[in-house]
Amino acid sequence: MGQTQQTGTTTEEIEVKALQDMYRKFVMECPSGVLFLHEFKRFFGVDPTGDASDYAECMFRAFDTNGDNTIDFLEFVAALNLVFRGDLEHKLRWSFKVYDKDSNGYVDRSELRSIIQSIYRIKRGTKTDMNDDHLSVDDVVERIFQAVDSDGDGHINMEEFIKGAKADPWVLNMLKLDMNPSRWVLEQRRRSARF
Repeated sequence: MGQTQQTGTTTEEIEVKALQDMYRKFVMECPSGVLFLHEFKRFFGVDPTGDASDYAECMFRAFDTNGDNTIDFLEFVAALNLVFRGDLEHKLRWSFKVYDKDSNGYVDRSELRSIIQSIYRIKRGTKTDMNDDHLSVDDVVERIFQAVDSDGDGHINMEEFIKGAKADPWVLNMLKLDMNPSRWVLEQRRRSARF
């Protein structure tokens, strides 16, 4: 019985220590206590004019939950917790925010095309295939809209987005990078460490 309590305390201590370490790193990188877009890009080693720039901006916007154009430590921790521990439903909700570039509550073809195009450029830069079909960006956008836009209005709302992704394994696979940006984050950190 004592071991069970000790294990629980150890796990809690590890999480507190990890949180303290994250805070220390955040404060060192962002002495102002908030992360601006240019700092976010620098933090993850993203060239402001490079292939990953648009994608980084969409991620930044999705992390910025209060819409003040900065990411404070609480937003940073909440986003990382979601990315690394969230369930599929929460990750899809977060993913929708990445796609909904203008935050109007739905994704149109141009928003979807913009993100898919960014993902293609990133994938090309990391020399990994986007999919086995080698579809063009426009083909991917059309296929996603056919599978997800259930009312055919040319817009995908969050409900359609989540339902469509859960119902179609191909759509879910196409959204994987956005649902799990940890791989992208780690790749950006590795690339910046090489230079």
